[in-house]
Amino acid sequence: MKNIFDKCEGFQWDEGNSQKNWEKHKVIRMECEQVFFNKPYIISDDKKHSDKEKRWFALGRTDSGRTLFLVFTIRNNLVRIISARNMNKKEREIYNEEIKKYTKLQERI
Repeated sequence: MKNIFDKCEGFQWDEGNSQKNWEKHKVIRMECEQVFFNKPYIISDDKKHSDKEKRWFALGRTDSGRTLFLVFTIRNNLVRIISARNMNKKEREIYNEEIKKYTKLQERI
């Protein structure tokens, strides 16, 4: 399976989205970026919102353990965060199951 991040070189920020994420959900840029470096994380197609450009969502955690739901796209080899918020209950359940699988896998290695 091709990794969507193979050609990515960093992050691109839109001031409007960045400000909106802070005002509505108290999520800062650094926290969003941390999600992509803390395993495990879950990435899936956001087919519902991919009509104009390809979008994905991510479930992951920050360095401090905050669990976030992100919507992002990739433009010019840069990850562009569209929205960020705390995971809801169902998303946390899905993510916690992934953590269990990841931990068992790591124990075998």
